[in-house]
Amino acid sequence: MKKNSPQPQRQKSTQVLTNVVAPVGLILILLATASVFFLMNVDWAQKAYPFVYSAGALLVLVSRLFSPYRGSDLKLRRLHRIEGWSGIFFCAAVFFLFYNQGQLRDWLAFTLAGAAIQIFTSIAIPAREIKLDKEKDSGKENR
Repeated sequence: MKKNSPQPQRQKSTQVLTNVVAPVGLILILLATASVFFLMNVDWAQKAYPFVYSAGALLVLVSRLFSPYRGSDLKLRRLHRIEGWSGIFFCAAVFFLFYNQGQLRDWLAFTLAGAAIQIFTSIAIPAREIKLDKEKDSGKENR
């Protein structure tokens, strides 16, 4: 077996995507969405928020696509796949953000859908991981 295996490097880059890039993208989405409501009289904010939102959506999509779950648990794999759909919803919102610039309805609906999926998976994934760890620990105690 080689000493310099590429596997730890791949895991490290996946952790960076999951723990750094995705939250930065979500914060950009939050800031852009909040600026529509709280900075509606500021001209530069109204011109910049579509581009800030687009950058955040792209970061979330890239981080979700390039950090797939590689474990064997099917429920956890399904939850990670569902989490990837949040990035797709955010990118669909970007389309409507530029397509119907005068209307908030369409892109805001996709933003809320992506946020709902993100909230669900941010609760369900750690809960499933804790359950798997408990099952693994109880299996060791029974031996």
